[in-house]
Amino acid sequence: MGSKSRTGGVATVADLVHRVASSCLSQRLPGTRTFEEEDEQWSSGSSKEHEHEEEHVDSISIARAIAREKNDEDEEEEEEEQQRLRLLEQEGKDPTSSSSSGSKDQSQSQLHMMDSLLAHVFHSVSAVKRAYRTLQQAHCPWDPHKIHAADAALVSELRKLDTLRDRFRRARMRASTTPASPPPMLSDAVAPYQAALHDLKNNLKLKDAELENLRHRLRHSELLAATVPSKPHSRSHSARWATFSNGLGSVLATAIPQLFEVGMLQMKPASKSFTSQLLALMRAARWDIPATMQSLLPGASSNLPPQHAKFALESYVNSRLFHGFEHESFYLDGSLASLLDPAAFRRSCFSQFQDMRTMDPTEMLGVLPTCQFGLFAATKYLSLVHEKMEESLFGHKEHRQQVMAGIHPRTEFYAEFLRTAKAVWMLHLLAFALDPAPTHFEARKGVEFQPEFMESVVRFATGRVPAGWVVGFAVSPGFRLGNGSVIRARVYLIPRNAGQ
Repeated sequence: MGSKSRTGGVATVADLVHRVASSCLSQRLPGTRTFEEEDEQWSSGSSKEHEHEEEHVDSISIARAIAREKNDEDEEEEEEEQQRLRLLEQEGKDPTSSSSSGSKDQSQSQLHMMDSLLAHVFHSVSAVKRAYRTLQQAHCPWDPHKIHAADAALVSELRKLDTLRDRFRRARMRASTTPASPPPMLSDAVAPYQAALHDLKNNLKLKDAELENLRHRLRHSELLAATVPSKPHSRSHSARWATFSNGLGSVLATAIPQLFEVGMLQMKPASKSFTSQLLALMRAARWDIPATMQSLLPGASSNLPPQHAKFALESYVNSRLFHGFEHESFYLDGSLASLLDPAAFRRSCFSQFQDMRTMDPTEMLGVLPTCQFGLFAATKYLSLVHEKMEESLFGHKEHRQQVMAGIHPRTEFYAEFLRTAKAVWMLHLLAFALDPAPTHFEARKGVEFQPEFMESVVRFATGRVPAGWVVGFAVSPGFRLGNGSVIRARVYLIPRNAGQ
């Protein structure tokens, strides 16, 4: 351990200087000679060599002495720190044992120590900010090597902050005069950076997942481009595109006619599902189904088989939902944006299509009930489900009252309706995003069946429609696309001479 004074206290700096000077003076310093040595120098030829040896020995001795004194200083500093800790502990047990001057010196020492610690903290926080900024810059453009290096640097700086926190805790524990009181935590200062680092890592994982998803979609799109048939009128054309409907819309930068075909393929099951649920409610309410179909669809045959009532009801549902399809807002307002700036309106429609593609309509209207789609859904529901119909089906008019108040009910029936309404709305957005826009047509009653433009909803045993059959009523409209493709209208066929 370090040297002690005769009184048993810790050696002061003056004692150290005195010992170093005494050690140096006790050795022969280089270049110092007495008169007798001068005589010996002239009388002996080996005096210079002896002097060089003494100079070398003296240098080594001085170096060793300085090293010992440095070690002694380190050990004495450690002893002084331990002595201060013991004094602090004694003062904590007996506050009256320390003098006012000792307390003042101790307070100054603590302030100096805290100033130094805060300087290190501020420096470390600045380093964390620089490392975090470097990590952000490494993401654009994407550079995995720079990201890895910046992440390692950020973790290193946070570890330094953690070390400073431990030093702060120890300092507070040593300086505290009330051991029972908890030391303040530095984690409050580090917590925001740790949270930012955690969020950054999560964002990095999300970006990696998004990149992998885009690569997967690109591979599917390339495969799709290789499998599209050269003939646009091929019946399997739409079916092949339907297999890629979940990811194609977000990959493309502009709308294409094939997307409209996909949307039409998705609209059919949604319309059938809602129609089946509505028909089940009618039957549960003991409605006269043939009379109801005659009331809802005057063009329907009076001798319509009961199992075909669903086609008549689906025709009624689609006629209400597709009414006003040719207008840019379904005639909900007098907007003329498609005429004032057609290109900008097409981009806006396709952007809305991409945004809504994966959204649940119920959840979306729960947040934005008065958006354009919300207004469309409310208007179509009031047109589709009459007041007396709703009261008969449910025994109340709560759905209608909530819709008229600007609220979209959260019931299974209304959710099924919203899924169908969204499918029609998405078709409408795609139609006005295309250039040229598709033109829709409907098969009139009594028109002879044309397989190029019509599709029978009833399957025949031979697989082909017999001769002499005509359109009884249209179930859903057809569309002619700008690329020459035709989406056939779905029709219910009856014999030409069948009774009405």
